[in-house]
Amino acid sequence: MATVKEYSVEEKLASLLNLQKVESKLDEIAILKGELPIEVRDLEDEIQGLHARETRIEEEINGINEFIEQKKELITNSQELLKKYEKQSDNVKNNREYEAINKEIENQTLDMKLAERHIKDANEEITDKARILDAAKKNIATKEGNLKVKKGELDKIIAETEKEEKECRAISEKARAAVDPRLLTSFDRIRKNFRNGLAVVPVVRDACGGCFNAIPPQRQSEIRQHKKIIVCENCGRVLVDEEMNVTK
Repeated sequence: MATVKEYSVEEKLASLLNLQKVESKLDEIAILKGELPIEVRDLEDEIQGLHARETRIEEEINGINEFIEQKKELITNSQELLKKYEKQSDNVKNNREYEAINKEIENQTLDMKLAERHIKDANEEITDKARILDAAKKNIATKEGNLKVKKGELDKIIAETEKEEKECRAISEKARAAVDPRLLTSFDRIRKNFRNGLAVVPVVRDACGGCFNAIPPQRQSEIRQHKKIIVCENCGRVLVDEEMNVTK
């Protein structure tokens, strides 16, 4: 049966400190990128939404144009019917036929006027939508310009740091494998609690290197002995002596 190696406290601290240093290097690379990755994603999402809106407006305009064509066709049909009824009115045989033809002429005339009104309103709606569409296209062009600049900046940083970041991530994976699982869980939790991502800090000038809270001499002596893992009573970070921080 394979035996599980027991690590000393000093080895555990060394592995934690090693992991902290490589994670801090990755944090520095992330800082170089700043908000650019988020800004690029947001712009891409916004542009996608604007394109969807552009497509929707174009479809609406196409629908209105189809409506206008239907009304124009209705007018053409009404005009043809009017000619037919006017011709028939010259050959009516009685008042009943005359009134019936006049009624049809009146209905077709009203249908034409209503269709013309619908066409007028529809053209005004197209004008409004065309104005909105033009503004959307200009907005898209502006956003795409901004995206090009942001992506250019981000791509430049990625190109400059890609090799180093890849190496650091490989080192991080190896370092994580060497850390006790329970300590690793605590390490990640502590890192998330602080914007600078420091979970392991040295004692500097008798104070915690993270929150600068004073560390009593007796506590500092225990830290230098490496016999147990000691955390700052104020911020909860793991403390190491300055000599270990420099040599590891």
